[in-house]
Amino acid sequence: MDIQPQNPAEAIVFKALKWTWPFYFVGALYVVGPVLAWSLAGLAFLSLYLGPAIRSDLQARGPVPGTVWLWFAGMGVMLIALWVGHLDWGLGTKQTIKSSIGWAKGWALLALFPFIGSVLPIRREVLIRAQCIVGLWTLCLTPILFIAPQIGLPERIFTSPLKAIGGPGPEYFSVFLFTWDPSSWTPRWQFYAPWSPFAALLGVLQVCFALEDRNIKWRSIGIAAGITMILLSKSRMGLIGLVACTIGPRMLPLLLKGWAWQVLAGITASLAVLGTALLQALKDGVSAFKGARADSTRVRETLQRIAGERWENEAYWFGHGTVQPGAHVVEFMPIGSHHTWWGLLFVKGLVGMSALLVPLVWQTLLALMDAARGPRGRLPLAVMMTIILLSFGENLEIEAYMLWPGLMILGIHASEMSRDARARRQSRAMTELAAE
Repeated sequence: MDIQPQNPAEAIVFKALKWTWPFYFVGALYVVGPVLAWSLAGLAFLSLYLGPAIRSDLQARGPVPGTVWLWFAGMGVMLIALWVGHLDWGLGTKQTIKSSIGWAKGWALLALFPFIGSVLPIRREVLIRAQCIVGLWTLCLTPILFIAPQIGLPERIFTSPLKAIGGPGPEYFSVFLFTWDPSSWTPRWQFYAPWSPFAALLGVLQVCFALEDRNIKWRSIGIAAGITMILLSKSRMGLIGLVACTIGPRMLPLLLKGWAWQVLAGITASLAVLGTALLQALKDGVSAFKGARADSTRVRETLQRIAGERWENEAYWFGHGTVQPGAHVVEFMPIGSHHTWWGLLFVKGLVGMSALLVPLVWQTLLALMDAARGPRGRLPLAVMMTIILLSFGENLEIEAYMLWPGLMILGIHASEMSRDARARRQSRAMTELAAE
């Protein structure tokens, strides 16, 4: 089944997504995400403002769902926490402006893309097929990437001049064939991501999107590409995500089946006999998981402990305003990095962490309820599970520019649920009117 864009908004997102690899080759991905977000958000606002006066194929789906407004509120509070933190620590006007621009390129995207998906008439099928086309690019390029370290090619090909725009670091504007893992001195591949663990989670999203494509050819290509990214990135979190984020949403409908509860009761009863052995096996598995990359685990745990202690003792409500340089014990990694929640507490305090937690929990609950009722909620729930998993190993704000297809799916889903709710209210009103 051939899927083609039916309006300008679909054409923009379809081309922006399927050209992921070409954009990566010129070091432009970090620029494309924010530009796409703010441009399409402007178009969505125009569609709402003009209403029926705008061309018919760009008219808004309906009112902005409450979930999207919650994201806007959360990210607005995030910006306020940033300003207060900078004011408390005397970071100056220049640093405050720079950090505010960083917010516009990071945290703001978590609200803008759901807003775009909820307002503009963009079909989820267009995003799914475009993601599978990215998978085709990935499969075609993987042999070249795989052989690069074997024949002595350099890790980094070049760093784009676009880095002058400013960003978290040069790796966001660099083109890599592979990287050497310092702990084992073996190659790891990061594909079009700035580093390998993030590539693994993008591979999980690739698989989740591909599973929803109705064409078996494109579905197979997308799944194969996602699994390739997960395996070659050598990320433990990616392997967890591959299982949890694909199987979990498809198992939820069983919650509404009576026989499933009977099976669960039987399993629970058997734990009385097998529970001790299973618990020990779980502990051994966790130890093996951490030991697989012991140096990485040590650095991350130390970063989190330092961030937690300094947040609680120095900046409880609004944080330190920005990440701070780390010492040799954490291999000079910035304090407040490598973990969204500890990073938020350190940089933006309890206020900033709550600003993300509230909309994230609400969106997840909506996806859970819908996934339990039918297949429509599977992809949104998979996206939320991936984002949550990502938040425990990475900083969401500096990776939102690559998560935009999933964020847009969340907006589309929120619009679908809001439309259903309006239809139910209208049906009840008509029934009550007829009864009178």
